[in-house]
Amino acid sequence: MADYPSKLVTADHTEPVPRRIRAVLGGRTVVDTVQARYVWETPAYPQYYVPLADVADGVLVEEGTTEETSRGDVAHFGLRVGELHRPTAARLLTPAKVEGLDDTVRFDWAALDAWYEEDEQVFVHPRSPYVRVDSLRSSRTVRVESHGVVLAESSSPVLVFETGLPTRYYLNRTDVDFGALVPSETVTACPYKGYTSGYWSSVVDGRVHPDVAWSYAFPMRELLPIAGLVAFYNEKVDLFLDGQQLERPHTGIAKPPR
Repeated sequence: MADYPSKLVTADHTEPVPRRIRAVLGGRTVVDTVQARYVWETPAYPQYYVPLADVADGVLVEEGTTEETSRGDVAHFGLRVGELHRPTAARLLTPAKVEGLDDTVRFDWAALDAWYEEDEQVFVHPRSPYVRVDSLRSSRTVRVESHGVVLAESSSPVLVFETGLPTRYYLNRTDVDFGALVPSETVTACPYKGYTSGYWSSVVDGRVHPDVAWSYAFPMRELLPIAGLVAFYNEKVDLFLDGQQLERPHTGIAKPPR
């Protein structure tokens, strides 16, 4: 049994989006709506489904292919703005098997240059209204080891609690042994925290264990307490909290080392 709250939303669950949603491609606003719907195609996070009437005229290019989904039949469309063409970037749902989704369009997130909720950019995917992310300062002792080598130890961590994920422990850089770490070129993004500014792999007995730690230099304002701190994947290292070793979680986000 996991020691953190799970995501409770089921596939095909839908809710109204009480925010203005816009999406931009090539400098043109392709979507501008206050009538979007959150739709959970999987329990992990929602997608925006947008009324066809709120998609800019002339940007959808019919491709003549269809797909059957649990939400109804979907017609595939490309997306064209000037010289920019994004094939199979949009799916028009009509008729829908789920109430409220008739004549709505779901765009592939990466096909657009940027997405906005009101006037703030959103990254990776829509933020779930059911996900809470809190960062709390703590005086609990955290020790991080890899194959018996101590990578970090701190009595002033910042704990990040995110719905559906194990607690993450962010540590001051002065509490991290960077002599056992090497920088990585990996960059990841989170809709609740932003883009990472650094990743590190551990080196133990000459063997490199990829991407065990990361940092956000400029996290979103809700997570400002973690700015510049370093966190380690619970899935990839041995974590000790107040002297007690934590069980490694299985999240699917990070594969544990062999």
